[in-house]
Amino acid sequence: MAMDGRSRRREDTRQRLYEAAVDLIAEQGFSATTVDDIALRAKVAKGTVYYNFKSKTDLFEELLRHGVGLLTTEFRGAVAGKPPREAVRALVRAQLEYIRRYRAFAQLLLSEMWRTNREWQQTLILLRAEAIGVIAETVQAGVDSGDLPADLDVRVASAALFGVGLVVAVDWLVFQPDRPIEDVEESLLAIVRRVA
Repeated sequence: MAMDGRSRRREDTRQRLYEAAVDLIAEQGFSATTVDDIALRAKVAKGTVYYNFKSKTDLFEELLRHGVGLLTTEFRGAVAGKPPREAVRALVRAQLEYIRRYRAFAQLLLSEMWRTNREWQQTLILLRAEAIGVIAETVQAGVDSGDLPADLDVRVASAALFGVGLVVAVDWLVFQPDRPIEDVEESLLAIVRRVA
């Protein structure tokens, strides 16, 4: 269904608000970021923020949904129609590319993932489970086909792939940004294989 002009404008505005919020929160933390800051960075009126989101917390929760939803979609696209081992490689590459494109969001996700005192913790748990679920389907298919070891703990392996990918990608972009993505991908896969 095609979006009319108003819907497209609203989506563009929301995207600008997401980007402004994620950059600011990654830079200075959630508590220190105000709605005024977000409006200023997004170049919109403060009222526009409240028109699109009930509160700063609502904006942040939607931001998590939006960002992790994009990653999950990328995961699904990466594994479609591939045999298990190839699909695992594709997942690693998709995560690295996603994080290169949305580095500030990845840093934010990394800092929020293990906090337990946030209003959006339940949302984040569900979103994380959804993303890891795509990895788990791939790993389970590999176990079922005999491509991956039969005694592999699918849940732990999938969470490990997700977590290691996130940490390695952020580390790469912060400390070794000139290193080619192919090199990071090969190193990550070599570590996964060696540990396994």
